[in-house]
Formats: sequence, structure tokens, C-alpha cells
Amino acid sequence: MVWLDKFGWGFSIVHLQDGNRRTNTGDYTFSMTWHASLRVDYSLRTSPEGEKTAAFFQHNGPLRVLQSLYPEGPAVCHNVVVHPPGGLVSGDILDMRFSAGEGAHGLVTTPGATRFYRSDGKPAMQRTSISLDADSRLEWLPFESIAFNGCEAENRLTLALAAGAEMMGWDVTALGLPAARQPFTSGHFCQHLELPGVWLERAKISATDKILLDSTAGMAGHRCFATLFFAAGSALDKIRRQMLLDVARSVVSSHPLCVLGGVMEMAAGVTSPNKQVVVVRVLAPVVEPAMTLLRAVWLCWRQELWNMKASAPRVWST
Repeated sequence: MVWLDKFGWGFSIVHLQDGNRRTNTGDYTFSMTWHASLRVDYSLRTSPEGEKTAAFFQHNGPLRVLQSLYPEGPAVCHNVVVHPPGGLVSGDILDMRFSAGEGAHGLVTTPGATRFYRSDGKPAMQRTSISLDADSRLEWLPFESIAFNGCEAENRLTLALAAGAEMMGWDVTALGLPAARQPFTSGHFCQHLELPGVWLERAKISATDKILLDSTAGMAGHRCFATLFFAAGSALDKIRRQMLLDVARSVVSSHPLCVLGGVMEMAAGVTSPNKQVVVVRVLAPVVEPAMTLLRAVWLCWRQELWNMKASAPRVWST
């Protein structure tokens, strides 16, 4: 993989080699890591079109937000987060912070997978924090994360939701590249999802833990695990909470990939660990069936809970 990077003395070519990013400048070759950060703040403004959610960005390093789009009208702001290097190597840190003011509604996605490459021992980390004020909404819908063989990585998502705030989001992880015959046989991956004091899911996966990866009590040989959640800043009333459960269970039970020819191709379940969170969990052999299922549930939740028509981000079709 090749990128251009600008230094004080001109342009250099940066490429991935043995799990490290190398920079060649004349007779010198050295390793480098990147600590990139991005902050996106959504606020509700008055415009000639009516109330409009506006997005304000601050960034440092190779992390950007593309132009704000409004395919659903001015009330919902769609954004695509872009990390030009395309992946994280040893020592890289990506920090992303999203906030929404009262009444604002943002939707955030990515143009492709986040790749955690082989490590020389130092961990790579992606940290995402989301803070929502009262009566605001946010949808966090990135493409999957891929844990390459030999990676040492952590993907962390932390939520802070005020009373009345609601969000939908997902986290999809692929261990290795089975279809390319590049299995996940060494390394570690940690996934952390948290609404402090309310909900915590933390998975620490070692590539050598065959009981976790291959037994029926663990991942049963699947190499993709995915979580979709609806989270609220205050307790959901009984009717809305049950609606979330029923809608998700209906989609799961009718999904053609959950049972194929009487053999389970993908495992999925729906639960509500407390009155503020509803969770859909999926195990699949590869990413595509899991992502298809999560998108189907997300679209139904959106329509039933928020009375909003299906509006998939444009980048998903490119």
C-alpha cells in the first residue's frame, strides 16, 4: 500500500512492510506511527429550509470528514469519516469524538473497513466516544473492522447519553481473511462497548484460544462477530422496548441466512440487558451475511421507533 506524506524537505513515499509503516527519504528508512484525532459536533440551527442539523469539524493527522449530506432533508446530517492510510499499524492511535446538541441528529459511516495490520508488539487502538445532549440522536454505522493475522489491537466505543437522547450503532469485527486463506492464527484483538454504569461488553480474543474460537460454547468456528444496539439516555417505556425486541426478532427469524437447508449458517440473538439498551448479536462465517442482517434490523428500528423512512448512506452503494 502506498501513500504520499509531506515532510519539511519534500514528499516521501510511505508503505506498509512487515506490519510497520516505513518512510524512505534518500538513504534513510525509519518506522513511524500516527496519532490522529477527529472531533465532530452536531447542533440544530435555524435555516431558510427550517431546522437544520449542522456539523462542525476539527481534525489532527490523517483523519477527515467528507462533505455533509442531507438526503433526508435538513434535519438529519450524514457524514463519512475517512482515514486515508486505510489501516492501523503498531502504535497507531485514532481518536474520534462525536457530540450532538439538543434536537440534533447525525448519521456517521465510513467508506470501507478499518484494518488492524500485523504488529511488531506495540498495540494499535481506535477510540470512539459519543456524547449526546437531551433529545438528540446519532447513528454510528461504520463498515467492519478487520483483525489481520498477527495484530495487537483494541477497538473501543464509549457512550454518554443525556436523558431523552437515543442512538443506534453497530460494531462488526472480522478475524483474519478466511476467503483469502489468511486466517487469524496469531495476535490479539480487544473489543470494548460501554455506556458507563449501564452496559458494558468487552471481548479479549487471542488467536490461540481454540475453545473460544471453535467450540460450540464460543464462536463455533465463525470468524465474524457483530453487535447492533439501540441505546437511550433514560429508561425506555415498556411498549417501545418490547417493540425493539419484537421487530429485531421478526427480522432475524425470517432472514434467509440464519437457517439454510436446515443447517445454521449464521447465529443471531436479541436481548435487552436493561431498560436502556436493546442488543442484537450475530456470529457468521464472514462479514457480508452479518452486515446484511444488521442493516435490515436497523432500517426496521428506524421506521418503527423514529418513524423515519429507510435512507441508507450513499457511500454504501459505491
